[in-house]
Amino acid sequence: MDRVAHWENIYGTKKLTEVSWYQAKPEVSLRLIHESGIQKDEAIIDIGGGDSFLVDHLIEAGYTNITVLDISQKAIERAQERLGDKAELVNWIVSDITAFEPKQEYQLWHDRAVFHFLTSPIDIEHYKSCLTQATGINSHLIVGTFSESGPDKCSGIQIKKYSKQELAEEFRAHFKTVELFNIDHPTPFNTIQNFSFVHLERNN
Repeated sequence: MDRVAHWENIYGTKKLTEVSWYQAKPEVSLRLIHESGIQKDEAIIDIGGGDSFLVDHLIEAGYTNITVLDISQKAIERAQERLGDKAELVNWIVSDITAFEPKQEYQLWHDRAVFHFLTSPIDIEHYKSCLTQATGINSHLIVGTFSESGPDKCSGIQIKKYSKQELAEEFRAHFKTVELFNIDHPTPFNTIQNFSFVHLERNN
């Protein structure tokens, strides 16, 4: 499958509230970022941020060093249009995460629902290698995926489901556990998706 073409089509044909991952305010992510204790001027990267509202709320909360990475140019353009002049406050990167080569270090790496799309060992290892390059000691990792009781597919694509313990285990080589939990996400279609979330801190 051509991943770029797939996501360009999704963001080129569906409205904001016509995708299952829509959240007017990403409460869980915002809480975890706040509780990480990072300074407002430290670097945050949102992997697969697309046209998520997380960036809007981070700007509103006073964070000043925000990067949003997404595979879809259209998704980023939608976010930039929504933000208007505030879009200039954000560093935007169009890239497939499996091809991303970080040019700086981030104090916090956030990923809600990208990691579970990686089903091949090669892609998973590249993600983890990229994460290791892009973070340092005491940096924070926040990842959310479909749980073992969540859907088998997202946006028509087969995904890899994780329990919260399995998700933390994927990153155990360099990250210690801060918090693990499951949460239900209500979609715009009146369905429920169960997520595993991990908040980890890099210790080596």
